[in-house]
Amino acid sequence: MSGFAGGAGLMLAAWAIEIAFGYPDWLHRRIRHPVVWLGAFIGKLERTFNRADCSDSRRRGLGILAAGAAVLLAALAGIAVSMLLPATAPGFLAEAAVASSLICSRSLHEHVAAVHDPLAAGRIDAARAAVAKIVGRDTDELSPAEISGAAIESLAESASDGVIAPIFWGILFGLPGIAAYKAINTLDSMIGHLNPRHAAFGGFAARLDDFANLLPARLTGLLFAVAGGKPGAIFGVMWRDAGKHRSPNAGWPESAVAAALGIRLGGPRAYARAGADEPWLNAGGRLPEAAEIRAALALYRKALLFGLLGMVAMGGGALLKVLP
Repeated sequence: MSGFAGGAGLMLAAWAIEIAFGYPDWLHRRIRHPVVWLGAFIGKLERTFNRADCSDSRRRGLGILAAGAAVLLAALAGIAVSMLLPATAPGFLAEAAVASSLICSRSLHEHVAAVHDPLAAGRIDAARAAVAKIVGRDTDELSPAEISGAAIESLAESASDGVIAPIFWGILFGLPGIAAYKAINTLDSMIGHLNPRHAAFGGFAARLDDFANLLPARLTGLLFAVAGGKPGAIFGVMWRDAGKHRSPNAGWPESAVAAALGIRLGGPRAYARAGADEPWLNAGGRLPEAAEIRAALALYRKALLFGLLGMVAMGGGALLKVLP
C-alpha cells in the first residue's frame, strides 16, 4: 500500500521512526531482525548449492539462481505486507515501521560512537574490539590512527549502503524495493567475496550489489560534500580519488568524508592476516585521530539532515495527506 502516500512519503515516515526508536532490543530478542532471517535463508542456499564438487561454471549458474531466489523472496514478502495492511493511517504507519527495520542510521551512529569513546580515553584494546564489530579487516594490531580511519571509513560506506541506498530503492518501489535491496546487500556481505569458495558462486551477487549502490553511493558523496561546507573542493577530491578505491562505489562517500575533514583514508590494511596495499584517499590530508571520529559523526548527522530535508520536499505533502 506504499502507493497510498507514495514511496517518498513512506520512506520519510520510516526514516523518522528509525531515527526516533531504532530497532528495539526487546523486539530483537523476541523475533530477531529481518536481516537475520535473510541471512539464514541465504546461508541455507549457499550450503545447499555451493558444492566443491561442482565446476565453476555450474557454481556461477547456481549462484545466479540463489541470488535471484533471495531477492525475489524479499520483494514478495514486501509486496505481501504492503497488500495485507489496510489503506488507512494506522496501516501506513505499520508499513513504515516495517520499512524502518531495514534502515540503520541510528545504529550506525551508535556503533561508530562506541569506537570513539574508548579510543579518546586511551583504552586501545576496547577501541579495537569496538571497531572489529563494524569492519572486516584484522583489528588486533591497529594503531589509534588506523582505528580512527577504519571507523570513519565504515561510517562513510555504511551511510550509503545502510541508509541512503535502502531509502533510495524504497522511494522508487516502496516496501518491496527496500526489502529487495536489503537482500542484495546481505547477499554481497555473505557470498560476494573473491575467495576460492565464493568467487564463482557469489560473483553475480557482488556485481548486483555494485549496480544497486551505483547511484546511492554518489548521492551519499554529494550529501557529504554539501554538509562539509565546501562542496566544490570536496567534489573535486571525490572525482579524483573515488576511482582509486577497490570498490566502484565506496570510494565516493569515503573520499568525500576524507576531503571534508582534511584527513586521509584508505591505505594498507590486513584481511585474514593477508596484507592489502590500498591507495590513500585525499592523500595530502593528515592521519585521523579520535577527534576526527567525533567530527565525522557530526558531518554524518548534518548530511542526513540534508537528506531528510530532501525527503520532506519529495514526500512531506503526501505524508500530510495520510496522517490525521
